[in-house]
Amino acid sequence: MVTGIIGRKVGMTQVFATDGTVTPATVIQAGPCVVLQAKGPQTDGYEAVQLGLVENKPAKVNKPLEGHYKKASVPPTRVRREVKIAPGGDAVKAGDQVLVNGVFKGGDRVDVIGISRGKGFQGVVKRHNFRGGAATHGSMFHRAPGSIGASSFPSRVVKGMRAAGRMGGDRVTTRNLKVVQVDAENNLLLVRGAVPGAPGTYIVVRKAVAAKPEPKPQVEKAGKTTVAKKPAAVKKPTKK
Repeated sequence: MVTGIIGRKVGMTQVFATDGTVTPATVIQAGPCVVLQAKGPQTDGYEAVQLGLVENKPAKVNKPLEGHYKKASVPPTRVRREVKIAPGGDAVKAGDQVLVNGVFKGGDRVDVIGISRGKGFQGVVKRHNFRGGAATHGSMFHRAPGSIGASSFPSRVVKGMRAAGRMGGDRVTTRNLKVVQVDAENNLLLVRGAVPGAPGTYIVVRKAVAAKPEPKPQVEKAGKTTVAKKPAAVKKPTKK
């Protein structure tokens, strides 16, 4: 069984429950996808499948990729990603279609992988949350990084020093998001909370690697109250 699917971030919305609870959710256009290649332990050393996202706009590929798609007997796609296969599931072969309702259902826990928004060149205050200096009393030190190393030893800037630079545009994985709703007719997936990237970003949604259970509210039993017991006093040894 395939454990993930390719999609595009549409945007954020709100989901209202019957009791009036409001849940912030991200809408993801998940799939449909097609299997381009099935990898096995005999040929590749591990089990996985290569998926392609089916879109309305036709894709242009070079000759090597054109042969790769022709071997799978599927039209070229713009996006290709590799996802793992759950052990003990049904066998998957090239040309099979992967739909969102065949992978996820309401209440599942998922991980969303995408490219975060690019912020451009930023200073240390925004990029690394530096405190900065005083804003008044004639201070000439406001948003500068401060000291970056000693002069006598080691007489150089230590590798990995936090400094100003390009911020964002990184591969980010948001873990343990709850699936709020699955719309199989429109290939939509609603997950609770935010996911990395701007609207239109290609993302991969997979089943959570380390899924956490839903926290249960504590209900106090009627007529019973629990009182925490005080720890027993420890007697000090007496000298003889």
